[in-house]
Amino acid sequence: MAHIDRSASEIAHQVRGGSLSAVEVLDDAYARIAEVDGISGELDHGQITEQEKKEVHAFISLTKDQAYQQAEAVDRKVAEGSDPGLLAGVPLSVKDVFCVQDTLTTMASRILANFKSPYTATPVQRLIEQGAVVVGKANLDEFTYGSSSESSAFQPSPRNPWNTDHVPGGSSGGSTASVAAREVALSIGTDTGGSIRQPAAFSGVVGMKPTYGRVSRYGLIAFGSSLDCPGPIANTVRDAAAMLQVMAGHDPKDSTSSMRPVPDYLAALEGDIKGMRIGISPDYFSIRIPDLTTGEIHAEPIQKEVKDAVYAAAQVLAQLGAEIVEDVPMPNTVHGIPAYFVISRVEAASNLHRFDGVKYGYSTKKQVKDLHELYRVNRAEAFGLQPKLRILMGMYVSAARHSAQYYQRALRVRSLIRGDFGAAFDPQGAYCLDALLTPTTPTTAFRMNEMYGNSVLMQYSDLLTVTANHAGLPGISIPAGFDEKGLPIGIQFMGSDFREDIILKLANAFEQATQQESWRSIKPQVLKDVED
Repeated sequence: MAHIDRSASEIAHQVRGGSLSAVEVLDDAYARIAEVDGISGELDHGQITEQEKKEVHAFISLTKDQAYQQAEAVDRKVAEGSDPGLLAGVPLSVKDVFCVQDTLTTMASRILANFKSPYTATPVQRLIEQGAVVVGKANLDEFTYGSSSESSAFQPSPRNPWNTDHVPGGSSGGSTASVAAREVALSIGTDTGGSIRQPAAFSGVVGMKPTYGRVSRYGLIAFGSSLDCPGPIANTVRDAAAMLQVMAGHDPKDSTSSMRPVPDYLAALEGDIKGMRIGISPDYFSIRIPDLTTGEIHAEPIQKEVKDAVYAAAQVLAQLGAEIVEDVPMPNTVHGIPAYFVISRVEAASNLHRFDGVKYGYSTKKQVKDLHELYRVNRAEAFGLQPKLRILMGMYVSAARHSAQYYQRALRVRSLIRGDFGAAFDPQGAYCLDALLTPTTPTTAFRMNEMYGNSVLMQYSDLLTVTANHAGLPGISIPAGFDEKGLPIGIQFMGSDFREDIILKLANAFEQATQQESWRSIKPQVLKDVED
């Protein structure tokens, strides 16, 4: 077994004990990247070749010089007898929305293609201080706008390691693909409407959205400031818990970060789950989507294999002593995507105003007559289609004459969604749930180019995750098997405010109880190709 195929916890344990060096692990990580990743994303790449269609393309850039300096620093601490940190020597990819000092931070957009960050985002800095080694910056949907990672200005876009004809999900698709392909042991992503959990489900890895404010957003280039949550991506629940342990906690540089003490997430994994109440809601087993020709709303059931995986997981948890509570009403789930369309685009339009090509980023070569024209030309040339669409829609629905009809109504819907969760988790209520168990996505990963260009239908792949963002609650997606096409299925636990410990415990219990299942031994296709 290559060092990089071990879990993050195993790697850190061996590095801390001195039986393995951080540099050796890093060598393995870059060797794996060379084997399966192919060319890193680049601007104006041109036609994708047949060979490139078989590769992962998880990265926009690799940070080898910094990585080896970090790995060598970890090994020096071990040699000196000092503590190298909880994540000593663990290779980490960083979604290219986080600033990392002296590296390019592009947001997968032409407008930031030459931006070199002067500082490091707080959650990334905390990971580095605990011994994690930043291998590179992971590709994503441009400005995180998408659910497939195909909208990146840096092509080739990431592909699903289980079947490279399919998307890895998005917007954290490069992050989840890098973990699934065992190029790294950990990655940090962001979740605005499901952008960690949805690609985690598509890519067959663990992905977690913490409670809003649990992890600092300082140094994260914002999409929707009231929705964005940094979170861990890993191959095991224990590794995700260790990563959250390091990242969580108050940050004086982020006024929205919580001052609540951080519990011991690793300790919370221990013990049984007897007596815990887990809810299942019928409102998560169908999606109501608009007909793009008639405008009429119609309901469609989720993929049967995904629904079956949820009930199979419930049976496993019941055998472990949990109490399964069925038919929990979550009636406002259906409104999650329409409300998200409005709120996220208003916030996106506001956040995008800072990108004008004057102080940093892309600047046109054309002659312009004044500053106003410079702004207009820079943005026209450097923003892709998705940022332009979000600016236009955000400005429209937040205009004074439309705000009451769209934006204010969407904010009220958000409150109703949070009310659904409040009723479900109320300890004096009718259901008294510890967690809600749902599918993560309505289907398994769709094919490349199957949804790309259809912003409405693609957005509905986040229908089952976006409610946690509206409510500000924690959620975790974990692997739960495969469909008949060999694509991963994800299931999701959602909990009440700051109860990451509970959903981590439940996720770990399911993971350990199914450890001997045959589907756990299946490897992604890109790794089989390497072995062959």
